[in-house]
This record gives sequence, C-alpha cells and structure tokens, in this order.
Amino acid sequence: MPRVAPAKLILWFALALPALAMALDSLGASEPWLADYVAASGLWSARLLILALCLAPLAALIGHRAWLAWLLRHRRAIGVAAFLYTLLHLALYVLEMGAAAAIVDEAQAPAMAAGWLAAAAMAVPALISSDGAMRALGSGWKRLQRFAYPAALLTILHWALVHDGLSEALLHVAPLALLQAARLAKMFTTQRIYA
Repeated sequence: MPRVAPAKLILWFALALPALAMALDSLGASEPWLADYVAASGLWSARLLILALCLAPLAALIGHRAWLAWLLRHRRAIGVAAFLYTLLHLALYVLEMGAAAAIVDEAQAPAMAAGWLAAAAMAVPALISSDGAMRALGSGWKRLQRFAYPAALLTILHWALVHDGLSEALLHVAPLALLQAARLAKMFTTQRIYA
C-alpha cells in the first residue's frame, strides 16, 4: 500500500472541513433544513472548482512561488474534492426532492438542466484524475481535463438561475475571469514584443 505524504493528508482534511462543518451543524440542529445543505454543498463545489482553475493562470502571471507550486502539484485533489462536493450536492438534492418523477420534471428547467450538465462535465476530469489514467490517455488526458472549463460556466449559470443571484455567482467567478483575461493579455503583449 503506497504511503500518503502528511502534507497530502492535511490538504484532504482541509478540503473535507466544509463537509464536516455541515455534518456537525446538521447534528446540532433540532430541525435541520435540508435545502441549506444542498445550497452549501453546491457553493463549496463551485468554489473549489474555481480555485483549481485559477491556479495555472495565476502561476503564468506571477511566476514561481513555493506555495503556488505546491497547490499546482495538488490541483487534481482540489478538482476531485470539487466533484465530491458536487456528488454530495446531488445526493442531498435527491433526498430533498424525494421522488424521481419530481426530479425528472424539474430537470427540464434551464436552471436544473445547467446543473446536471455541469455535474456531467465535472465527472470527466474527476474520473480520469489518477496517475494511471494520465499514463493511459497520454496527450489526450489534458484535453479531457479541459471539461472543467465548461463545467465552471455551467455551474455559474446553474447558480445564477436557481438563486436569482447573478451578482453573487459573478463575484465568485470574477477571480478566474480576471486571471484568464490577464493571462491572455500577457500572452498577446509578449507575442507582439517578439514578433
């Protein structure tokens, strides 16, 4: 059995803290409201997905930093954690809805369709996140990992439509949008200088 580095264990513990907080909160509440945990798990899924996607453009802009290099090495773990929060979000949603017919009916609404599509898109990079999958897929692995970008867009769309909270959704995705824009601007500026 391979030995897991202490730093990786600490990272996984940190990634599990929001779920642990939700579990403790539900145990302490006399009448826990499931909808709160559906929303909280979805929020953490979106936050972690955005964090994972922010790391590469941030590194391209600010260069090597030890803490950033460490996060980049563990970016797959952050992405997998985002997907696990998505699975928790879906499980709690199914539990809240109670009936398959109600879930199918609601899935036709644009807000819910975006959520299901986001979960499907997130499943692709999550399911091929192992070293073995990386070796087996070769150069195709990186292309499949890019499913995380449409997953992020669909997640933000789902969030904005479900909660009528476009401003909150955009606030969360703003760091990623700004970093990608700055990365593109830097690339084009560099190309012009050396053209």
